[in-house]
Amino acid sequence: MSEYMQGKGTDQVMENRESMQKEGGAEGAAGETKGKVKYYLAPMEGLTGHIFRQCHRTWYQPMDKYFSPFISPGRENSMKNREKKDILPINNENIYLVPQILTNQSGLFCGLAKELEDLGYLELNLNLGCPSPTVTSKRKGAGFLAAPEELDRFLEEIFEGCPKGQKISVKTRLGIEREEEFEKILQIYNRYPLHELILHPRVLKDYYQNKPRMEMVQMAAEVCCHPLVYNGDLFNKEQIHDLQKRFPNIQGIMLGRGLIANPGLREEAEGKTPDKKRFQQFHQNLYETFKNDLSGDRNLLFRMKEYWFYMIHSFSAGEKYVKKLKKVQHSLEYEALVASLFRDSEMTTDKGFCPPKK
Repeated sequence: MSEYMQGKGTDQVMENRESMQKEGGAEGAAGETKGKVKYYLAPMEGLTGHIFRQCHRTWYQPMDKYFSPFISPGRENSMKNREKKDILPINNENIYLVPQILTNQSGLFCGLAKELEDLGYLELNLNLGCPSPTVTSKRKGAGFLAAPEELDRFLEEIFEGCPKGQKISVKTRLGIEREEEFEKILQIYNRYPLHELILHPRVLKDYYQNKPRMEMVQMAAEVCCHPLVYNGDLFNKEQIHDLQKRFPNIQGIMLGRGLIANPGLREEAEGKTPDKKRFQQFHQNLYETFKNDLSGDRNLLFRMKEYWFYMIHSFSAGEKYVKKLKKVQHSLEYEALVASLFRDSEMTTDKGFCPPKK
């Protein structure tokens, strides 16, 4: 039995929490101001890779931490070529990147942790929140929450087996079907010295429907032994302000769909006004970089249309361009259409991204 299972881990976490509270905040990227809420970029497969991260850092106030789309280690090769390319330090200069790992096997996690340590990464994140059926059917991501005893053993083994000094955080949902499942899951998390707990307050069966279960955030804020980070349905500055008022002790805010729709969302939450010219420059940088990275108009436009699914919500004339963007087939046609959109529209970020109703 490990020292964590004997209770020493919880004592250590409580000491760390007391120290963190005295210092005024959880540790984050170099140069942060202690005491301020931290802003993180959520991992979104196909959207928040190194090209997006670098373009965002160039044109907007950098996030305190950027989380990579999950890396799923295999038995023979710990990382696929595209996964390794995404987290190579040369592609992530001047940002604080936290690689996210998706697995339910402690040996694979620890092996990848060592490989990532060799690349200079001293902070990792465990994905226990992905609701995709292709992931959860293998009891990974949020699917791992269905087996709390196995999860407990997994955490024990990675905290024993990972390189010393490497920080591990967890991004989690509440459970599989009922929010009441989270009480037992949180008890497990409290046994280990997690660097942070990032909470998306939905259960697996919610997927991204229904509203976040904010009463469970309140419970976590009261009971959790770790710095708590909130993630879920933050699409405009008012929602961010409301969250901070309701939960003033939240250490961090993770933005995903809201930041894809409006890359300046963090800045607006901190008092800046929307800037259409800068958004256009950001888009051009993103587009040109993908144009050089991807082969052919088909791949390029497929990628850009994924971004416009979100970004279109930030423009007053966006609605009339939705069908036009879906139909565009050639890069020159796309460039003319986007130029027209920026010319015809003002930025309207009051509502932010509006998830489609089902």
